[in-house]
Amino acid sequence: MDIILLERVEKLGGIGDVVTVKDGYARNFLLPNKKALRANDANKKVFEANRERLEKENAEKRTEAENEAKSIDGTQIILIRQASGAGQLYGSVAVRDVVEALENDGHKIARSQVVLDKPIKTIGLFDVRVALHPEVAVTVKVNVARSPEEAEMQEQGIDVMAAMFEESRDTSGFTEKRDPNLEPGEIAGDEGEESSEEETTGEA
Repeated sequence: MDIILLERVEKLGGIGDVVTVKDGYARNFLLPNKKALRANDANKKVFEANRERLEKENAEKRTEAENEAKSIDGTQIILIRQASGAGQLYGSVAVRDVVEALENDGHKIARSQVVLDKPIKTIGLFDVRVALHPEVAVTVKVNVARSPEEAEMQEQGIDVMAAMFEESRDTSGFTEKRDPNLEPGEIAGDEGEESSEEETTGEA
């Protein structure tokens, strides 16, 4: 289907561009969300008559988004979730969770503005894109952890799962302390025993 874009749409074009898209994409998303018009003669005339107003409104919305972006870009939100020992979440973090966390942080964001390709299913730090306007996008860092302490470790750049693995290796078994002065195959204590024998012999 040929359509006229009423705003910039990523990977398609900008305001006024006539592009061809799949019918389903146009009917289910672009047309109902007023992002485009069918590219027929009547709509082309309507668009040209309103082009100046549409471009002015778009510029105003873009400026608002750019101002809002300054306070949101780089924001970090912490989501505490239950997870297995391997770091797999019992459930997942979805768009709704990100929106709620941003709102609690004082940012009003629509669910449609959060670009999350797939739900987050493990603990860790994740960059999530927020499209405030078709021409303005920011990145929010989502810190998913099992506790505030873990979240702080991750914020400092510590790989929590790797640290846990190392800790479990260190404490999982008994490790005998080794004297670096011993010869290969020599058992700690031999030297002490020998010296005791020498002392005894000396006394005799």
